[in-house]
Amino acid sequence: MNILNSVRLMVSSALAALALMIAAAVVSGPVFAVEVVRVISPGGIEAWLVEEHSIPILSLKAVFRDGAVLDPPGREGRAYMASGLLDEGGGAYDSQAFQGRLEDLAIHLSFDAGFDSFSVSLKTLSEYRDEAFEMLRLGLIEPRFDTEPVERIRAQIRVQLVRGAENPDRIASRTWYENAFPGHPYGRPVMGTEETLAALTVDDLRRFVAEQLALDRLVIGVVGDITPARLSTLLDSTFGSLPATGIARDTPYTAPQAKGRTVIIEREIPQSIVLFGHAGLKRDDPDFYAASVMNYILGGSGFTARLTDEIRVKRGLAYGVYSYLSPMDYAALFMGRVATENGSVAESLDIIRTEFARMRDFGVSEQELTDAKTYLTGSYPLRLDSNAKIARLLVGIQLEDLGIDYIDRRNEYIEAVSLDDISRVARRLLAPEDLEVVVVGKPENLEATN
Repeated sequence: MNILNSVRLMVSSALAALALMIAAAVVSGPVFAVEVVRVISPGGIEAWLVEEHSIPILSLKAVFRDGAVLDPPGREGRAYMASGLLDEGGGAYDSQAFQGRLEDLAIHLSFDAGFDSFSVSLKTLSEYRDEAFEMLRLGLIEPRFDTEPVERIRAQIRVQLVRGAENPDRIASRTWYENAFPGHPYGRPVMGTEETLAALTVDDLRRFVAEQLALDRLVIGVVGDITPARLSTLLDSTFGSLPATGIARDTPYTAPQAKGRTVIIEREIPQSIVLFGHAGLKRDDPDFYAASVMNYILGGSGFTARLTDEIRVKRGLAYGVYSYLSPMDYAALFMGRVATENGSVAESLDIIRTEFARMRDFGVSEQELTDAKTYLTGSYPLRLDSNAKIARLLVGIQLEDLGIDYIDRRNEYIEAVSLDDISRVARRLLAPEDLEVVVVGKPENLEATN
């Protein structure tokens, strides 16, 4: 075993020990085991930090608010393509040199784009911490966009688009969002299309960096082997040259056009993919925690969820079925998915609508509520079993303005949910007649509706 692998093994073992410590602390008491510190640099850049000096590693998560929603019409896929290129050369380093330096120093640096965010993930050994932040700075501030990597990443995305055009899940998702959000950025594909991908230029990519990677939309979480003082210095040196403000955010908040339609995309596959959903709740809605508990009972993880019990356990119609809350920045959704044989699609949808109506009309039992609370509070530490997960959580808490002590308080919100709360939110949220359904496959005894 070489030295680098030995270090990685020690880091992995230490992370596992830290995860167990965190889990024990969270389960046994209301106070989180690790203090979250707000660090503000001399230049005014803020980050939330959890110090952990027992392991020689550091993880950073940074998110710029807004992502593909700001892609101009005809330039869909701009943010996504940029996410594949910011680690493909910066400053004096061309693509090969940039990637080679990351590999030589065991630095993990990646970028990603979604509808509502453009994100950065950085993980490094403490020994190369300063070098890692400098590579991040070069990617953000001095991206090269040289011809070779631009065309290579364009070709890779084109392959993804071709494969996605035959992937049932991708087809279902794309169709659902196009139908639910006509004329809205959510109705346009994050990755773009072959036509918009071909139209993107280096000037488009540079415009994205200049307009969207700005300090006024930046949120940062850091976990690991670093002091507040050192982090403060690195925040300014890494992010300080970003523009103060980005392009105006004028994306309208909207509701999905869920009207109870069933759309069928025929494909010669033995099992259909079904995506269904309607309007949900915003993250800051007072009923959000009640809705979260309700959803766990209706279609959350585990065999005790009603949808799983009725569709998989009792009838064997599908291996998996689930529902989930999806509070996006400009719309709130309540979604679900099931994959089942073509002959079972209609029956599965009937059961889903019946269970929606049953929960809306009759609520849940005391035992169901107790079991849900036990799971949701007891499993929460699993979100905290690595530096990267904690850093991601710190960013999420900031984005939703939940407060720096949210980790300590979160389980209190779950415990406070009552049977009356569940009944109220079920009546308010669940509308089986409105479920917008997209089926990809050859479903039997099911007709499309307009």
